[in-house]
Amino acid sequence: MKTTNRDDSPAGKASDLTRRQFLSRSGSAITSSVLAGVAIPHVHAAGSDAVQLALIGCGGRGSGAVANAMEATGSTTKLVAMADLYEDRLQSSHTALNAKFEQRVDVPSERQFIGFEAFKQAIDCLRPGSGDIAMLTGYAGFRPRHLEYAVERGVNVFMEKSFAVDPPGIRRVIAAGEAAAKKGVKIAAGLMCRHSRNRMELMKRIGEGELGEIMFSRAYRMQGIPPMPARPADKAELEWHLRNFTKFYWVSGGLWSEMDIHQIDELCWIHGALPVSAHGVGGRVAKSQDHSQNLDSFSVEWTFPNGSKGYDVVRYIPKTETEFATFIHGTKRAAQFSGMTHAGTTQTYKDQRVGREHIDWRAPKEELTAWQMHWNDFLDAIRNNKPFNEAKRAAESNLAAIMGRAAMHMGRTITWEEAMASNFQFFPGADKLTLDGEAPFTADADGFYPAPVPGIWTEI
Repeated sequence: MKTTNRDDSPAGKASDLTRRQFLSRSGSAITSSVLAGVAIPHVHAAGSDAVQLALIGCGGRGSGAVANAMEATGSTTKLVAMADLYEDRLQSSHTALNAKFEQRVDVPSERQFIGFEAFKQAIDCLRPGSGDIAMLTGYAGFRPRHLEYAVERGVNVFMEKSFAVDPPGIRRVIAAGEAAAKKGVKIAAGLMCRHSRNRMELMKRIGEGELGEIMFSRAYRMQGIPPMPARPADKAELEWHLRNFTKFYWVSGGLWSEMDIHQIDELCWIHGALPVSAHGVGGRVAKSQDHSQNLDSFSVEWTFPNGSKGYDVVRYIPKTETEFATFIHGTKRAAQFSGMTHAGTTQTYKDQRVGREHIDWRAPKEELTAWQMHWNDFLDAIRNNKPFNEAKRAAESNLAAIMGRAAMHMGRTITWEEAMASNFQFFPGADKLTLDGEAPFTADADGFYPAPVPGIWTEI
């Protein structure tokens, strides 16, 4: 029974569909109905030792992550609870997942929950200490609160990126990860490229000196993304923010931070360190009709402790050149670290020239996506009680993204210490929101939301 308290990646080994495509191709949204009731405290899989899943955030990412869990090697996972802010999204996800995994989806209406407190009810359906997993795949603005509750309840966690929108949220994630370690709770964080076998092989070669000393790395994510229109008069302000989550900093951290955290995490991995500072520039096309808070062009330079540099160049403008890759330049030669849509395209070059004709070594195509390898590793750790806690590393990569975003938005260099110590919050009241609550701000008379102006804007 439902209570009335009123989220770009492949779906796994058996499918090349993106997580967003998973919903649209597996089942269409259906007419919603409002039901009422209470949660069952625990759900036991009859006659099995199945790892039970509670999905909190039923968008494309969440549904795709469930597919990865279902298709993992040796998986006996079973979906037993679902929660979302909106009924239509939950029902769309349920229809799609049930169509593909009918025998392993057991989520009747009494274990479907709607609203800002729904995450608690879904997590309460899991069995503490059993290996069950709370799948936190909703908005980053609420991730710290959801993570804290799951750890308190003693259930394992899979949390999608990104993990917080501002420094206080980052500190909460780190603290929750520390509490989880003391309890033996395992946490997987959605920076799946760390589980790519091809990238691991290249990192091994780097460690053996094949590239020489790393001088700099550079990442690109340039693709056409249409602007957000003005809010229609018949759409409520708060729901407009939430449904367009990548367009508002308080909900997701913004499009750049939300999406490019993967590339930023790769840069930190490549350099084997966290950055000491960041600076950058960003902007919008002239006469932009994007009503969101986002910029559309971004360039950040991070400096690492040994003085090496990491760069991220991003453009989200339709009808422009596209690129989606990460490269490394050492004193001996260059290498490619990743490719289109996070593919494990890893190869080294004979010198600093990057191109097909200069390839010296190339890794074979990976049989599994990085998302699937991540889930294989996570479930293996649960079954065999291996250490698995990615919270701190994920939060630190997220803070590196926050540094870069603030450097662009504010127009000055941001240091690691400054960012980690900052008490700035986009919306201090996020944890207390209700569906009939007020959004933290509204658009101006022309329908545009506040966007960063370097030299004036503050977010650290």
